[in-house]
Amino acid sequence: MFEIAREALGVLHEGGALGVVVVTAVHGSTPRAPGSAMAVTADGRAIGAISGGCIESEAYELALARLADPAPVTETLGGEGDLLRPGLACGGAVDVIAFHVAPGDRDLVEALEASLDDGEVTMLLPGGHRIVRPRAPRLVIVGAVDFSPALAAAGRALGYRVIVVDPRPVFATAERIPTAHEVHVAWPDAFLRSLEVEESTVICLLTHDDRVDVPALEVALASPAGYVGAMGSRVTHERRLERLREAGVGDDALARLRSPIGLDLGGSSPAETAIAILAEVIADRHAASGRPLRELGGVIHRR
Repeated sequence: MFEIAREALGVLHEGGALGVVVVTAVHGSTPRAPGSAMAVTADGRAIGAISGGCIESEAYELALARLADPAPVTETLGGEGDLLRPGLACGGAVDVIAFHVAPGDRDLVEALEASLDDGEVTMLLPGGHRIVRPRAPRLVIVGAVDFSPALAAAGRALGYRVIVVDPRPVFATAERIPTAHEVHVAWPDAFLRSLEVEESTVICLLTHDDRVDVPALEVALASPAGYVGAMGSRVTHERRLERLREAGVGDDALARLRSPIGLDLGGSSPAETAIAILAEVIADRHAASGRPLRELGGVIHRR
């Protein structure tokens, strides 16, 4: 529901109503998680999706019907399916609730408005269903370099609160990295010491300058950050490891360092590099292999 908040609020703030379908539970392999939502406007426009395509038509009709009949309904979509009722191609099923939302539904509207920030939000749906959006994780980009705007944009699209820090005021500007939530002119090691770093925090060093990298990595590797990566060649990496060891960083901490940063996807442009970095972040977060799915067995969509 939270991923469609901005578009849904645009309709509601203009006085329009919405029919909404929200996934409340999933069974088996499904492409979307609980909380995924589709909304339909009075003129028939669809906002969002609940399945990636397999049962969107059925969800659309459920949402559209709530504009004429506001009473909430619950259904299970997917499963085996039949000739008249489509199922999820992945074989799974989703429980959904469909309901009506009007501009006067203040609790829902306020929860949608709150979700535009990065704090934790709880939304109570009809029938007592509750969905929670936890506090947005942070992506800290050390270095306002030519790769930083692409990584900031991609990270923001994945739901991270993007923070860029660089000691050079000519480069660390909001104009150069417009998709970052915050841009700070500061020495990264001092900034990281002042930041509340959590296990969900991702720290990416893009400067490949030892004067910045080594002190910042000392702090980052001593923190609980779930991912710490650093850009640079293999020669840069070996030199960086040597200087970190000289600074007293132990082998256990160094083993946490993802360097050279990112997965081997073959690209080199800023956008391709951002994808390679975040692909490794995602794989690391889910303890996934990063290998092609065709080489693996078992469930594809893990929760």
